[in-house]
Amino acid sequence: MPTPSCDILILSNGPGEVTTWVRPVVRALRAMVGEDSAQVRISLVLSPCPNATGNEVAIARRYPEIDRVQGASDFFPFLLWGKTAEQWDWRDRGLVLFLGGDQIYPVIIGKRLGYRTLVYAEWEARWQGWVDKFAVMTPAIQKNSPTKFADKLTVVGDLMAEVGTMESPSFAQTRPIGLLPGSKPAKLAQGVPLVLAIAHHLHQKDASLHFVIPVAPTLDLATLARFADPAQNAAAHYFGHPAAELIDRPGEMPHLLTDKGIRIDLHTDFPAYDLLSQCQICLTTVGANTAELGSLAVPMLVLLPTQQLDAMRAWDGIPGLLVNLPGVGTLFAKAINAQFLKKKRLLAWPNIWAGQEIVPELVGDLDPQAIADQVWHYLEHPEELEEMRDRLRHVRGTPGAAQKIADLAQQLLSEQT
Repeated sequence: MPTPSCDILILSNGPGEVTTWVRPVVRALRAMVGEDSAQVRISLVLSPCPNATGNEVAIARRYPEIDRVQGASDFFPFLLWGKTAEQWDWRDRGLVLFLGGDQIYPVIIGKRLGYRTLVYAEWEARWQGWVDKFAVMTPAIQKNSPTKFADKLTVVGDLMAEVGTMESPSFAQTRPIGLLPGSKPAKLAQGVPLVLAIAHHLHQKDASLHFVIPVAPTLDLATLARFADPAQNAAAHYFGHPAAELIDRPGEMPHLLTDKGIRIDLHTDFPAYDLLSQCQICLTTVGANTAELGSLAVPMLVLLPTQQLDAMRAWDGIPGLLVNLPGVGTLFAKAINAQFLKKKRLLAWPNIWAGQEIVPELVGDLDPQAIADQVWHYLEHPEELEEMRDRLRHVRGTPGAAQKIADLAQQLLSEQT
């Protein structure tokens, strides 16, 4: 344990980083340095992210290992002038640990505070002359770095692989089918009626099938239910007007009850690794969900419906600004998305990691009946699901990145006088 007392300042940004990077790292740090915040205090400062949901602070405050959290809205005053919204004090010794955002941030903040800097680099290690240590995901990053900085880079592996070590199976007797339609309106508008329609067709094949939706912490049940109501969701007509109402009574698990009498349980525990790890198969939209499912080795079909082409608006940079402009954003969204879809590319994270399609990606004007038939094929051929699980286990990498990052953090702290 480093002495005397010190601060560890973690910089991060989006929901994926907070849940799948920050969470395992702070657990590893606390296990190493102990629970006494008077000795080692852990603070989290979030920077703006185009994929942020607004609930990152609430999520981070659930982590008992973290002592202080500041949201993204207060980031730039801290970056520019060193002032936090709550006027935090800083100890003489400390470390800035980068787990998401722009890699220039730890350089600036580390210099201001006089702290050592440690950057987790997923794809590229930048500012190597100014950062003290890099924890890099792959040997390729190390190989492509200048020789004079070689001693700064340590290969730790993929933090996403830590997800697979964090589940605690406790779900019930059945192996459900997981439905992950998204968490933002642009995805929910198509995703909810699509999965409702698929569930209907599967229910016709086997009425005993159990369906679950792990509800994102940023999504309240009433909002989710609105997208299951064709009267409030115009996109429902693309999928045959499936409908469901929210049943939320004391003493009973909340669920959607469809107009065909199908029950879809709504699980609000977060993170839902214990539930997801026990699903036979999941139907998910693109995004961070695919990384989490891949790390848990859960078979999946990745769905990107294009019936409503202007719905995809979660782009970074200039495209993100254009598609969200008032009035003309819809036109830009249709044009940008059409151009994007012309070129075949891998969309799901496990496929990107593998460099090939190991989980099916279904893109286009999706037919719920055809997808249900494909799911049914997998359910009738469990050996194919097991093969998919094996390939996911192989590509997700070996756990241990969080512990290696904690080791590097302790090393940098112990070097300070």
